[in-house]
Amino acid sequence: MTVLLTTLNSKFIHSNLALRYLKEYTKDIVDISIVEFTINQNLAEIAAKIYGMKPKLVCFSTYIWNIDQTLEVCERIKLVSPQTKILLGGPEVSFDMEDLMIRNNYIDYLIFGEGEESFRELLISKEPSKIKGLVYRNGSRVIVNPPRPLISDLNIIPSPYETIGDEFRNKIVYYESSRGCPFNCAFCLSSTIRGVRYMSIDRVKRDLDNLIDAGVKQVKFVDRTFNANKEFSKEIMKHIIKRDPKGINFHLEVTAHLIDQEQLEFFESIREGLFQFEIGVQSTYPKTIEAIGRNTDFDKLSTVSKAIKKNRNIHQHLDLIAGLPYEDYQRFGESFNHIYALRPEKIQLGFLKLLKGSALRKMKVEYGYKLVDRAPYEIMESKWLNYDDVIALKGIEELVEKYYNEEFFRHSLEYLISNHFKSPFIFFEDFMHFWKEKGYYEYSHSREKLYEILYDYYKMKAFEGLQVFSDFLILDYLENNGGKPVPDFLNRVENQSYIDYHGILKSDKIVNRFLPEYYGMPTKKVLKKVRLYSFTYDIFKIIDDGYKEYGDKKRTLLLFKYTDGTLERCKTYNITSCLEEFTDEYN
Repeated sequence: MTVLLTTLNSKFIHSNLALRYLKEYTKDIVDISIVEFTINQNLAEIAAKIYGMKPKLVCFSTYIWNIDQTLEVCERIKLVSPQTKILLGGPEVSFDMEDLMIRNNYIDYLIFGEGEESFRELLISKEPSKIKGLVYRNGSRVIVNPPRPLISDLNIIPSPYETIGDEFRNKIVYYESSRGCPFNCAFCLSSTIRGVRYMSIDRVKRDLDNLIDAGVKQVKFVDRTFNANKEFSKEIMKHIIKRDPKGINFHLEVTAHLIDQEQLEFFESIREGLFQFEIGVQSTYPKTIEAIGRNTDFDKLSTVSKAIKKNRNIHQHLDLIAGLPYEDYQRFGESFNHIYALRPEKIQLGFLKLLKGSALRKMKVEYGYKLVDRAPYEIMESKWLNYDDVIALKGIEELVEKYYNEEFFRHSLEYLISNHFKSPFIFFEDFMHFWKEKGYYEYSHSREKLYEILYDYYKMKAFEGLQVFSDFLILDYLENNGGKPVPDFLNRVENQSYIDYHGILKSDKIVNRFLPEYYGMPTKKVLKKVRLYSFTYDIFKIIDDGYKEYGDKKRTLLLFKYTDGTLERCKTYNITSCLEEFTDEYN
């Protein structure tokens, strides 16, 4: 083997796009192979495998999540195979190049910036001094060549997805239809490159067809602002909608204030689960937004997000970043409450990373940022957040991930927060203290255990309405766990004993109204797809009243019909009024 392209992905299910671009751009020159590892593998074993392949040149794609592990692998290879040339490329080595080479004498080359043309020239040129975008050694000296201009026509890069075997089946595949970003956010490396360049629409459609046919699990667009060009992005989405692939979704980073009414109407008819939208909010504090150079209209974002949410067909993922200038702990809580009010399917609480080359990194001293200057460069303190604040926010982040994201506790949280807390942030803060006191952060928990912890928290706080809250926990459990039996600590056995499950599911009245797709199916099979449960309270009425009332006790029978949806896992019906023909005891 002559050249090996490799990387350490964050997970096995991921794949690396950069390596495949490089291979396609140079496949006419030399024998090139791609091998991918993960950061969770044994580094000695990775080095041994690469050594055993005997490449003359081994090239690593580096990022904040793998740079430390990559450097150790490189050092191991060089110790036992000094004749092997080692090249690093990627965003993590595109800044402070000379210092990186001096500190790590086992690296022979770095490529900074866009790498395709620089890599090709390195493979064919005898004069490294003439290769733009290359850093190399000349004896004891490190030479940093001038940067390379951006590729003006991205279509000269051959697609890595023209011919696909089984390598991507059930994997996450990264894809780009454009490079660059129209915005200039101070925390982001995209701000160092002005302008947006696009692949041809025909190429994008062809690539997406190939990926769909290959059975990938997810296509994650890495375009920094997918909808920067309205017509281009819409054409891509229309093509995906036309193909209507099953078992695959498409993740897009979009900017909400660029979405107009025409696009919102277009989104209404999209099949549930086909698309995920990631919308970067970062902060709702105007002073912070101004300091980071972000172009955000939160009122417009709110309108757009609510309109998308109403359709229940597109998963929304909204981001906040803790540690941005001028936003202290309490003000971050306000940003959190603003985002929570939109009820996206996922809220991601990230923590500011001072990436090499970013504008905020240059303001480190002025803004009082403290961090260990190693990847991922996450801040520990700022002028506005102390370390105690950061630790608290970390705890809140974990609970938001466990309890809010993906809506497994949607009704329980709505009832709990509406009746007992001034804001969602105050609830999560209080719940975080409970978790710390109980030591729950120290080990992992099953989802069933998470329900029990929330129930114990409610009891410990001695809030009114425990039985109503229990009903909401049962509702959440039954709607989101595929019909698993209700855990013993919640189960209202006394309410269930007299329900004639088979009789109800044999009723033409109920089947025709609620389960027409199961008409004629044996009842035993129907019971595998639905669930019946009797509640102490009329919880649908409490929901309609904004979760604010404890309500009167009124035994209510709900029918749960499970679906294959990603956002709507279950359809739930109140069938209490249909029960007279089955039992007089019920009322």
